[in-house]
Amino acid sequence: MTGSQERPLLFLDVDGPLIPFGSSARSSQVGAPAPVAAAGGNPLLGRLDPRVGTRLLALGCSLVWATTWMEEANEVVAPLVGLPRLPVLEWPDTGEAAPRGLHGKTRALVERAGGRPFIWVDDEIGPLDRQWVAAAHLGPALLHRVDPARGLAAADFGTLAAWLATVTR
Repeated sequence: MTGSQERPLLFLDVDGPLIPFGSSARSSQVGAPAPVAAAGGNPLLGRLDPRVGTRLLALGCSLVWATTWMEEANEVVAPLVGLPRLPVLEWPDTGEAAPRGLHGKTRALVERAGGRPFIWVDDEIGPLDRQWVAAAHLGPALLHRVDPARGLAAADFGTLAAWLATVTR
């Protein structure tokens, strides 16, 4: 592969994957970094792992925010985890009701991917999202559900890297 246009996309949610909802015990784990300082008055930002940006960039994907934080992810989250400014997935309100159980992001990310291989990292991926992507997306896709109590962990990065190795040979 050459050039970022050919790299797989990685659609990234913030709440759950980057800001875990479980206890903030991450900072008490052996070898865990000190939590980032809560900025902007949001105490949950203290749960961000400042190493996660480096680990995401090392995957070699084109990263795209797929979060309700929208552009605020670039302004607040990215600097705290070591990520550059990223494109933001926008999902339009078409007024069209999504099938019950289909996440509001699913159609927009399939459209944005345009057949390119992609990973979707989120804590709200369900069976209907998997069915929709399998039927509507022409390329390979990994819908990776992260445990929102712990956020992105070493095992998750192993899964992402192993999948990427199969689509970038």
